[in-house]
Amino acid sequence: MALTPINEAHKKQIEAGIKGRDNGHKFESILSSEINSLSDKSFFPLKNNKHLFQGNPAIQLIQYISNALTIEIVNVKSSWLGGLATSGLGDAIVDEQGNPITKSKSDILLRITCKDNSDKTIGVSIKTCNKRTPTNDQMFFTTARAFCTLLRTNEIEVSDIAEDGLSMFCGDTGFRPLDLMSESQLSQRVSDPNRYYWEETTIESQKEWESIFLTHQDDISLLLFQKAYRDDTYAPDFLLHQTTKFDDFNSCETAIFTMDEIATISHQYSGFVLSKYVIRKGTYKNDNNVHFAPRFGFIQFQRGGQKQHPTQLQFNLKAGYFRHI
Repeated sequence: MALTPINEAHKKQIEAGIKGRDNGHKFESILSSEINSLSDKSFFPLKNNKHLFQGNPAIQLIQYISNALTIEIVNVKSSWLGGLATSGLGDAIVDEQGNPITKSKSDILLRITCKDNSDKTIGVSIKTCNKRTPTNDQMFFTTARAFCTLLRTNEIEVSDIAEDGLSMFCGDTGFRPLDLMSESQLSQRVSDPNRYYWEETTIESQKEWESIFLTHQDDISLLLFQKAYRDDTYAPDFLLHQTTKFDDFNSCETAIFTMDEIATISHQYSGFVLSKYVIRKGTYKNDNNVHFAPRFGFIQFQRGGQKQHPTQLQFNLKAGYFRHI
């Protein structure tokens, strides 16, 4: 659904978001076309433990898949799915049951033929950066309630207390300082009255979320990387990240992982931690309180705060995480 700007500044934010999304879709589309146009689609496993590559991303990706799955590839057909959900652009294909694919967390879908005549269908999630230095990439955008439902649906227990705490963090109606504080308390508050910060949520909620992330970090990471749409037939098996802006597709730098690899490496980097910060700009820049931002591994999350959907829960990848391996 197109966003409706409320002022000129918001209009520019929307336009920048659309431009960034379109640039990402352009890379996905080019990558898919490049894979299909490869003159030689034969790849056999090589010994390579790297995750960062410089060169043609189409070749690097197919070779990485050959290495990771230890398969000898003789042919590959790629379909671009990345634009289907957001702009209706992409390849018209159907799943194994003959149903049209209208949205998927996999931005490209590979149909691979192996030397032993077996076939594999592999989804790839694509992240892009069109700046000269790495940026933090959005990986999941949801609500407090929907995130808790996602965890429960995947057998990760979340209590009502924890859900209420996350609703306070996001500023859902009924859980804001505006809803829960007296007029006297609000008059003395210098922090945003529309939401509670992490350290202001209940102690019970904070302790439970810390336990949830410490116990289920890899599972939650995989859910964020692989889940987005209900009944998504092709959850991505691999992640390819265009690390920075490039001048020549054939010398583009990419980071490539299996989903299990990125979850494991992220966990090795860090467990659940709280990072201190002070608000420096915006409406509440006079708030000198130290706040805490939750992090686990390469993943950070925060209240979205956007004009259109301020209470959404936004999960991002740490900028330049691939440099910390």
